[in-house]
Amino acid sequence: MDRQERRDLKKDVFVEEVTHTAEYISQHSSQVKLYGGIALAVVVAGLGYYWYSSGQAAARQTALAKAAEIDNATIGPNKQPPLLNFATLDERNKARNAAYTEIAAKYRGTQEGAIAQMTLAAMQTDAGKLPEAEKAYRDVVDSAPATYASVAALALADVLVAQNKLPDAEKVLKTIVDHPTAFVSKEEATVHLAEVIGKTRPADARKMLEPLRTARSTISRAAIQVLGELDTKAPSAN
Repeated sequence: MDRQERRDLKKDVFVEEVTHTAEYISQHSSQVKLYGGIALAVVVAGLGYYWYSSGQAAARQTALAKAAEIDNATIGPNKQPPLLNFATLDERNKARNAAYTEIAAKYRGTQEGAIAQMTLAAMQTDAGKLPEAEKAYRDVVDSAPATYASVAALALADVLVAQNKLPDAEKVLKTIVDHPTAFVSKEEATVHLAEVIGKTRPADARKMLEPLRTARSTISRAAIQVLGELDTKAPSAN
């Protein structure tokens, strides 16, 4: 499975969620549950916590939105307001790294912190710093909300494969298969697991992929593609 296909398969829902998360203004429900018989002081305390939590979420989202502005900044002398501008790509990258590092550290355990940490991990992967990327993704898997942790787990598996740590990648993917989320379904995780297993146990991989031929279109296409790759790599009969 090529890199773009993997990204399309595992991040469609995630990218949509990130877009909502990076909005400048957080939207909150105005509905409040009423509990009969609860003392007024308890109700007031509950509402106070609600608004405190809402304010914290808005702060996280605003921080992430500001970091995203750096992603979209222009480089060089030709400024294009209201976009940010940096004289050089190196300056932009330093500012980007600093912004996401601060969010990842300050908001660890939240969805915004997870997004920032995964952005940093992706930057490390692109730079060939695989051990650092592995550490970052593992931290997201351990600390982030389950949906985001599952996306990080898929990326972690890719990094482990790139380091030829196939048993570790298999273990990570089996965990997602057993515990799918709204962002990563059991079927999606199975395709990735079969791709890893296929490197050493192609027959087992085929057994996993065959039932997915008739799954929803994205899964079906991915399963068929990996099956095709397995057939291509299979030794020819004499």
